[in-house]
Amino acid sequence: MTHVKAYAAVSATSGLKPSTIERREPGAHDVEIAIEFCGLCHSDVHTIRSEWGPAKYPLVPGHEIVGIVSSVGDSVEGFTVGQRVGVGCMVDSCRECDSCLEGFEQYCEAGNVGTYGVADPRNGGGITQGGYAQAIVVDENYVVHIPEGMDPAAAAPLLCAGVTTYSPLSYLDVQEGDTVGVIGLGGLGHMGVKIAKALGATVTVFTTSPAKAAAAKDLGADFVVVSSDPEQMAAAKQSLNAILDTVAAVHDINPYLRTLARDGALIQLGLPSEKMPPVDPGLLIRKRLAYGGSLIGGIAETQEMLDFCAEHGIASDIEIVSAQDLDAAYDRMVVGDVKYRFVLDVSTL
Repeated sequence: MTHVKAYAAVSATSGLKPSTIERREPGAHDVEIAIEFCGLCHSDVHTIRSEWGPAKYPLVPGHEIVGIVSSVGDSVEGFTVGQRVGVGCMVDSCRECDSCLEGFEQYCEAGNVGTYGVADPRNGGGITQGGYAQAIVVDENYVVHIPEGMDPAAAAPLLCAGVTTYSPLSYLDVQEGDTVGVIGLGGLGHMGVKIAKALGATVTVFTTSPAKAAAAKDLGADFVVVSSDPEQMAAAKQSLNAILDTVAAVHDINPYLRTLARDGALIQLGLPSEKMPPVDPGLLIRKRLAYGGSLIGGIAETQEMLDFCAEHGIASDIEIVSAQDLDAAYDRMVVGDVKYRFVLDVSTL
């Protein structure tokens, strides 16, 4: 075991404090990574504060990890020391179920192994610990390459926010000429706008804040609809082929379903901590609409997304924070005071 510095929570109200954690010695198929940057995700806040159920403490969050390979196991073939790599939201899965075999490890029928906060089958039943730490050891099958020339700090949120928006757009086969709506302009939403535009879609951003209209246009949005304005919502009726709902707060999706054209789909990405209002099935039936959800992306899809973003010059808009400012950054995330992702500079540990 190797001891590394980290920042961890010890309870739902403790905040994040300096800590030391153990990492396993690299096995034959392991990649050891010296972490440079780790994105802060709103799911980190939900988990650390036990808003999605009781967390297992002490807990180091962080699943948007970018760093440099410091060592590899004897049987590792795809990675070498000195390469820049990434680790996203999962570090293992059963590898035997249909989902795993088809490249959808996030839907592993036995349950994928999250990067932090779950039982670690490779550590004697201990709990996985995430990227707010100096180093991590991960099986090579769950590590991806960061393309040459990509800003490593701005690449970190792509490993969650990037693939979470890329995956449903790919599944829906969004292409040039399609019309895509994005509900919310936060960490997920701003990536949804960028990726949908790069795919050739016309993009409409839905926001409750008129003040965000200029920011949405700066990101590439073609239209902005203030969702609290009934006239603007009525004008958008039946105009969209697909919608990504990135909002993690409780809200009514029925008004947004009315903006979909026949055979359109609304994909839920944000996961509120409380129940959402019921969906009116009549809205679905009358236009053959689909209401679904999507969870991050598989490992191959994550690499595909990174390569796509590198090709199109896409990166997250970020604000770098030090370890000492993590709690303040969490509070700012809760009130939406970030454009659009915080990234931890791990050297500040």
